[in-house]
Amino acid sequence: MAMDTVRAHEYAERWEGQQQRYAIAREERAGVIADVVEHVTAGRERPLVIDLGCGPGTLTARLAAGLPGVEFVGVDRDPVVLGLARECHGSAVRFAEAAIGAEGWTAGLGLDRPADAVVSTTTLHCLPEPLLRRAYRQLGGLLRPGGVLVNGDHFAPEATGPGEISARIGRLRAERQRAFDHEDWDQWWNAVAGDPAFADLVAERRRRAATVPSTKDSNLPLSHHVRLLRAAGFGQAGSVWQCGGSHVLVAVA
Repeated sequence: MAMDTVRAHEYAERWEGQQQRYAIAREERAGVIADVVEHVTAGRERPLVIDLGCGPGTLTARLAAGLPGVEFVGVDRDPVVLGLARECHGSAVRFAEAAIGAEGWTAGLGLDRPADAVVSTTTLHCLPEPLLRRAYRQLGGLLRPGGVLVNGDHFAPEATGPGEISARIGRLRAERQRAFDHEDWDQWWNAVAGDPAFADLVAERRRRAATVPSTKDSNLPLSHHVRLLRAAGFGQAGSVWQCGGSHVLVAVA
């Protein structure tokens, strides 16, 4: 059964809901990311922005709608969420399939110029440290001088910081926003797996998972990410927004 547009939008909206369980103050964080992208692309000729781990493409499409003169490329490795992205937003954003950090993955993006910004949300923490280190070097090579990497993600508490208090503040805010009323990650994926409209894409996802070694989240504090970014050749790097353990980390190439 082919995926229809109404079904695709339904699951993309449900994805947005379940992501709120894991990204504290997600809407506010997305607004900060949009502000950074607007700042770095202002006045540029043919600005280009890449969204890593774009999922169903909702954030990518929102950024594209708010910045109509900017070209956006959404990148993900998962055939299911890329199928949703292309069905829901393929007329506004070009989507590419790639595994972040793999050898040669940037060559498959079809870029004809350096990017002004690379954005990512709740994705890069999934990369183990050796892969993350390599990805940061590769991303530095995609950006123009003065371009930025904008990473909205949750980070492990700093060893010398008030991690317990920060985590508590974040959880209280999520509870006030009723973030935990949404379905969780497993419930969303179980619903997709049980829907005949996704049978082919789910089968492909399982086939690929069986051939890819499992990885462990890096679970690194923000300060460690900053050190990796500096070692990869980025100049300035630091957090421009925080709520609980969630940050918007910006690094300047």
